[in-house]
Amino acid sequence: MVDEILERALAGEDIAPEDGVALLHQTDVKAIERIRETADHLRQRQAGETVTYVINRNINFTNICEQHCSFCAFRRDSGDEGAYWLNEVQILEKTTDAVKRNATEICMQGGLNLDAKLKGSSLSFYVQLIQTIKSAFPQLHLHAFSPQEVQFIAREDNLSFAEVIAALREAGVDSMPGTAAEVLDDGVRKILCPEKLNSTTWLEVVQTAHQQGIPTTSTMLSGHIETPEQQMQHLDLLRSLQQSAKRHGYTGITEFILLPFVGQDAPKPLRRRVGRDQPVLSDSLLLMAVARIFLGNWIPNHQPSWVKLGLPGAIEALRWGCNDIGGTLMEEHITTMAGAIGGTCMEVETLQSAIAKIGRPFAQRDTLYRAIPRRLAEPIVQPVLL
Repeated sequence: MVDEILERALAGEDIAPEDGVALLHQTDVKAIERIRETADHLRQRQAGETVTYVINRNINFTNICEQHCSFCAFRRDSGDEGAYWLNEVQILEKTTDAVKRNATEICMQGGLNLDAKLKGSSLSFYVQLIQTIKSAFPQLHLHAFSPQEVQFIAREDNLSFAEVIAALREAGVDSMPGTAAEVLDDGVRKILCPEKLNSTTWLEVVQTAHQQGIPTTSTMLSGHIETPEQQMQHLDLLRSLQQSAKRHGYTGITEFILLPFVGQDAPKPLRRRVGRDQPVLSDSLLLMAVARIFLGNWIPNHQPSWVKLGLPGAIEALRWGCNDIGGTLMEEHITTMAGAIGGTCMEVETLQSAIAKIGRPFAQRDTLYRAIPRRLAEPIVQPVLL
């Protein structure tokens, strides 16, 4: 059965969700190696041999959040020790530092802070965040605000998703992170993130972004309480979403990123239920391979998380269907505070050296997977002096 599924995939067919389940249930070493080889072959065909990376910076502008996700060690209540909310000067300092280090992208997300309305409205607060960065560095690609943040703004200001996304786009948002997806199964979500938007709403927000010309990424939080069947349901929903985008001529989803669960410092109930602190690399690699086989015809760019798996694990994933190693990040708080082993920053030279050791070429890209000529990979404006 495995060989027949893989032969169809190699012939260019889209395999069915039940085929993916069958692959994920494999325990035979030889069968798993055939799955890996197929994913690697499809990666080469669909995305090429070059491993790409982006020079970017994360800015998590606040960890004050109204929600209480069972896997999150990042959130705080206002007034808690360690709670923070960056001001414009701090955000500009971080952005200026990123530009000095040749960043082409700022990725900005944060907690759902109800005090945002003190700025006049939630939307005006988020628009001001965008304008703070774009007015100083208009050349930067702003990859910002998850579907959950869009839903939060819409709820707080009594706006439609389309109205919120249009305002963010006009202010300067260039693309949207496909985070807050976790697993697109509402039974799982009731345990992981009962206060978050449901699966249907997540899909609606992302589809609305696509319709307004805003590309998104896509993610899955894996390796906790979900089953292979639920994993494949999630991938099937992503594939259907991308098929719809392509039918209408939209860019849609630019990449798929697997985010294995890290439980070391996560809230204790879920940590105890999962029963381990760090991801199981072999499980993550198999899932990444199956994701390539299932999604690759529609979403050709696949990325592991070096923050969650460590750089050696992420480099190994390049043999299991991944073609991109992600970004430099420069700072990372959400996963690191959960106890991840990968660190918070990766130097370009470190990424390049690791890729070279497996005999693959590498190249810098922008957020939308366009190559950046080396002569342009320098700051193109002077940093703002604060």
